[in-house]
Amino acid sequence: MDGMTAPTARKVLLAAPRGYCAGVDRAVIAVEKALEQYGAPVYVRHEIVHNKYVVKTLEKKGAIFVDETAEVPEGNIVIFSAHGVAPVVHEEAERGKLATIDATCPLVTKVHKEAVRFAKEDYDILLIGHEGHEEVIGTSGEAPDHITLVDGPGDVAGVEVRDPDKVVWLSQTTLSVDETMETVGALQQKFPNLISPPSDDICYATQNRQTAVKQMGADADLVIVVGSKNSSNSVRLVEVALGAGAKDAHLVDYAEEIDEAWLEGVSTVGVTSGASVPEILVEGVLEWLAQRGYGDVETITSAQESITFSLPKELRRDLRAEAAGKLAGGESA
Repeated sequence: MDGMTAPTARKVLLAAPRGYCAGVDRAVIAVEKALEQYGAPVYVRHEIVHNKYVVKTLEKKGAIFVDETAEVPEGNIVIFSAHGVAPVVHEEAERGKLATIDATCPLVTKVHKEAVRFAKEDYDILLIGHEGHEEVIGTSGEAPDHITLVDGPGDVAGVEVRDPDKVVWLSQTTLSVDETMETVGALQQKFPNLISPPSDDICYATQNRQTAVKQMGADADLVIVVGSKNSSNSVRLVEVALGAGAKDAHLVDYAEEIDEAWLEGVSTVGVTSGASVPEILVEGVLEWLAQRGYGDVETITSAQESITFSLPKELRRDLRAEAAGKLAGGESA
């Protein structure tokens, strides 16, 4: 026997909750329903959610993803992604005579409203988030004169405000809870009268997925996170897994991206997925692992999720009108 002997007991720890959150589910269904209701093409500004598979699937059904509102031909429908947009984007759509469907996650909308309220009260707003992320761009656009981006604890030293007694922090919804609180701690040391938002800005789904990974991370030799590289919450799950004690962790979009070399000397594999990942991709990873001897799957549950969000109001209105028309047609027949 050589040193490459396979480990004896091989198993998978499957995190729960994982995958789609209520905001992603709502946004994806909004695009599907819009295609059914209005027919293709339906334009979507930016990726509806940060997942390659979801975007490709919707493209096949007739969705056209654009980078800017100006790319949408006049008179068409444009859907705003789950990450939210700045007010200027709504104005651009109006100028282009575009019908809009706003699929912004309600939890992101909550942060937008907080930004507007604190700006009206003339606070300096310290927005904890990653520079260039769509959600950060959208939130910053609500009150550009009042918002300063703080991209992690390392940024805190350079932060300046007009009045240290009128400062509040807000955050991108998809960050690592631990890193955010580390940044908040550093800000509180610099600004002792810093106000916290009325409720935690990091969304319940992000927190729950990170908690599940923390629970299994210490027991896993390897953690595989299913998700795309531009998905902030998926990238954070890799970091959380390593922070929780996992010996190794990787982000993959599909099972075929897993490198068999990662399994060397591994007896326990943790599996989870980001909030924008459909379960079919996780099933593919579990199947891939089972074919290599990791067929024993144990679910690690850290929370139960029952939150759902109703479809965007513009879609609900048109779906109701169609249903009423069908009913009236049926009655007159």
